Amino acid sequence: MKRIKLIELPKISDERGNLTFIESFNHIPFQIKRVYWIYDVPGGEIRGSHAFKKTEEFIVALSGSFDVVLHDGVKEYRYTLNRSYYGIYIPQLIWRTLENFSTNSVCLVLASEFYDENDYIREFDKFLSEVKKK
Repeated sequence: MKRIKLIELPKISDERGNLTFIESFNHIPFQIKRVYWIYDVPGGEIRGSHAFKKTEEFIVALSGSFDVVLHDGVKEYRYTLNRSYYGIYIPQLIWRTLENFSTNSVCLVLASEFYDENDYIREFDKFLSEVKKK
């Protein structure tokens, strides 16, 4: 079973600034099929609050900071993302909530699957039932 993992990405620095990149199957354990970003989140708002049946994700704070709160059906984990060269790998069947967004933060999400509404689990009790089946 794949596990939640904080991943440090390559950081190439010189006097002109820094460059970081992500490669499928090298830095993250899946092929990238979808990319989206979350931004302009009003103070106090949360995003996410769902799990996926089959989609894996990798989340990076490109700018600013936010908290990623994850639940595996047994335990809750909290990560603060605030560096653009660190990200969190989230396997399928992990409940995720994004909260505590700083002003002007940008959350980049790389996903292993194309968008499919049927892949979402949007109720926590249903998520717990799915986890127990595995």
